[in-house]
Amino acid sequence: MKKLVAVSTLIALFALTLGVTYAAFTDKGKYQGSTFSVGSADLKILNDVTLGLDPLNLVEVKEGPVFENISPNWSQNYLMKIYNNATTNLALTTNANYETANDPADLRSIIFVEPFEWNDANGDGIVDTGEEGTSLGRKTIVKWKTEGYNLGTLNRGEVKSLILRFSTDSVSETKQGASGMIDFEFNATGM
Repeated sequence: MKKLVAVSTLIALFALTLGVTYAAFTDKGKYQGSTFSVGSADLKILNDVTLGLDPLNLVEVKEGPVFENISPNWSQNYLMKIYNNATTNLALTTNANYETANDPADLRSIIFVEPFEWNDANGDGIVDTGEEGTSLGRKTIVKWKTEGYNLGTLNRGEVKSLILRFSTDSVSETKQGASGMIDFEFNATGM
């Protein structure tokens, strides 16, 4: 029995010595409370295309244009600039959005939109000779809603300038005096 106690004591002392030696020659470091943050899509519209990126000129919602006296073969440009205020590059698309109650005469089926890239080289907000770029295709407002347009990549801190050309081919007599309200939206997805 004494032998068993002596052997147990020796084993315990050996284990204790081994533990102290292990603790003396091991260590660890760790990062505690690591924070992960996902970038955000932050798209801004320049309220006035003739002004720059002044924070007071950047808005998320802007009152839409008013088009009057629409007739056969009518056309009018609407100039706009969109700014990527996000931390990442954004994939940019656009769609029309409407409720049929706001367009009872179905003007959306006879009015076309044709976006053009616009290189406002001098930043004056006016389409000068040579600044109108490539057409992205002409669609009715109905197709703009259902198909939309892919406007490509908008890099972080970049401004995309666009000309939206609204037009008609023909306008029937049944549409005379009609009006409708249609929103257009620009959507950004982080890349």
